[in-house]
Amino acid sequence: MRRATVVVIGGGQAGLSAAYHLKRRGFADASKDQTSGRTFIVLDASSTPGGAWSQRWESLHMATVNGIFDLPRFPKPPIDPDEPSRTAVPRYFADFERVSGLPIVRPVTVTAVREAGLDLVVESSAGEWTARAVINATGTWTNPVWPRYPGWETFEGLQLHTHDYVSADRFAGRRVAVVGGGISAVQLLEEISRVATTFWYTRRVPFFRTDGFEPEVAGRETIAKVIADVEAGRPTGSVVSYTGLAWTPYALAARERGALERRPMFTAIEPTGVRAADGTLTGVDVILWATGFKAALAHLDPLGLRSAAGGIRMVGTQVAADPRVHLIGFGPSQSTVGANRAGREAVAALVKYLEPLERLVDASPPAG
Repeated sequence: MRRATVVVIGGGQAGLSAAYHLKRRGFADASKDQTSGRTFIVLDASSTPGGAWSQRWESLHMATVNGIFDLPRFPKPPIDPDEPSRTAVPRYFADFERVSGLPIVRPVTVTAVREAGLDLVVESSAGEWTARAVINATGTWTNPVWPRYPGWETFEGLQLHTHDYVSADRFAGRRVAVVGGGISAVQLLEEISRVATTFWYTRRVPFFRTDGFEPEVAGRETIAKVIADVEAGRPTGSVVSYTGLAWTPYALAARERGALERRPMFTAIEPTGVRAADGTLTGVDVILWATGFKAALAHLDPLGLRSAAGGIRMVGTQVAADPRVHLIGFGPSQSTVGANRAGREAVAALVKYLEPLERLVDASPPAG
């Protein structure tokens, strides 16, 4: 069993930020140095730098994404707005990793984190690590939400999630049900409607803002609402559940094409289509579930961190029930700017947490 003072789980923007600040604070590479007082390691499930960005759909270009904030002290180079984010962002992350010299081991999937006295044991596909603390930065991409409606297993067409979407070309000339009321649903609906017949289904009537949407103001309002939820231990919702939808160029294009004619959610799925509450059957060849993602935290379940409300109560980046665990890129820090700040804040909090523990160990009498 290998040992590190801190194990960072995840090598996306939040994980890279945390790793940078750990190294800056003097933590050594745990894969090479087992003698220094403080060490760290990053375990990343992706086989290459870039995390979930390398798996985004082809048409998501840099001009369309919600913004990529610079990694710590590493300004982005000029980026072509027409370049796919699946190539631009991973290249930027790879350059940051190379210049910063961070100890990242990949591909490594963490399967469980368990308690072991004062320490934590991190179980993974590459063996076990013991650690004083864990910074979790696993994001949401690996945990897509798949709603289950009666008859879903009987559908003879294609069902896929945003997670698996590549391009609209495979749907040309087909009848496609797009399910979901978020930003990705509207983006993909607009794109697919250019080449296919689309039907848009949502559980609630989508709310499009008409109040002069200002991203900075909306961002502050959203963060305040999310912080209130995580501090109370409540599960957090999607971004759109806090902000509503904006009339972006792609939303306007979808409306002009008639693709934004929303239908109430169907009640059942049949072999050749979907059944509405009034009994009407709409024949479709494809069901695209643009139903979002939830935080990928199943590996932390052995620690029992969830509150009675179903969420994880937080104080800053720290889990209130266990100060050894910090969640970044989670809740209010899901944005790229939030992930950067959360990485720095988590490291600062852990340094304060570790100091009295290290004094206690130093003061302990030698064994025997």
